Amino acid sequence: QVQLVESGGGLVQAGGSRRLSCAGSRSICSRKDMGWYRQAPGKQREFLAAITSGGNTAYADSVKGRFTISRDNAKNTVFLQMHSLKPDDTAVYYCNRVIYYSGSYHALGGSWGQGTQVTVSS
Repeated sequence: QVQLVESGGGLVQAGGSRRLSCAGSRSICSRKDMGWYRQAPGKQREFLAAITSGGNTAYADSVKGRFTISRDNAKNTVFLQMHSLKPDDTAVYYCNRVIYYSGSYHALGGSWGQGTQVTVSS
């Protein structure tokens, strides 16, 4: 079973930046299409960004222009650089394999990691 470990979360002031990392077993983060999601209390998990094995990227409108997804294949790691953070960005952030169909990205992995908490203070 593939394991994914997210890290880099923490407390940040509104307007600040944070970089999240996702490391995976079996070289998943260097070979597969990967995505970032988040889940705020009382809300459904939300797609944020995806990066294909070829390096193409896609973003949800809510984070476009503020968040950047990237990957370091040598380190088998996917990153999410976040800028101009808002209190509404407070959530647990997750990564997972993704697949594109019916016009959008969908999480492919059956299991999720523990995620990393990002809290943005006003």
